[in-house]
Amino acid sequence: MSKRDFSIHRRALLVTGVSALTLSACSGIIGPPEPPPLYMLKGSALPTSGGPRVPWQLSIVLPESADSLDTNRIALVQPGDQMDYYANSSWQDRLPFLVQSALIEAFEGSGRIAGVGRDTEGLKSQYLLETDIRDFQARYDVADGVPTAVVRIAAKLIAARGRTIAQSFIAHSEVAASQNSVPSAVLAFNQALTATLGQIVDWALSAPAPVRAE
Repeated sequence: MSKRDFSIHRRALLVTGVSALTLSACSGIIGPPEPPPLYMLKGSALPTSGGPRVPWQLSIVLPESADSLDTNRIALVQPGDQMDYYANSSWQDRLPFLVQSALIEAFEGSGRIAGVGRDTEGLKSQYLLETDIRDFQARYDVADGVPTAVVRIAAKLIAARGRTIAQSFIAHSEVAASQNSVPSAVLAFNQALTATLGQIVDWALSAPAPVRAE
């Protein structure tokens, strides 16, 4: 290798080394990308309308939903019925699992039922509660306006013995957010879910005494 070739090769190595050090330093300053914030979805304790304690047990089936809601992304609907999701924000789990947990906690919190749990827990329940999440999105009537959290859940109370529908009901609540931001929308979602759960609990616990499963 000539002196000229050696000099060119040495300069190339120096430039490569400096570039690598610069990239390494920038990586150390910037760090890995921050994970999107997780928002808690959990209905608050809400007093029910009262009434006698029921002696039967209830198993809650994992709610059904459209594929667009069976996700941990926070859904919104723009004017013109265009569905989308808030960027870089999500629930702590998929929506059906969160609603199932919230339903169980709402029935437990009522203090009016002998026992409640998931249908996979093997309870000797006299009723099953099947639900369908019809709406769970922040609705924008005006682009970039203040959204309204819309929660609508269809429910069926099914007798464990005979698998017949004892009664059906659609619970619905809408709560306007205080401003156009994800935290405000999440707060409105929790308030709307709380109201919806209260409706479902009062409705279900007014059902006639079931025929006990053998």
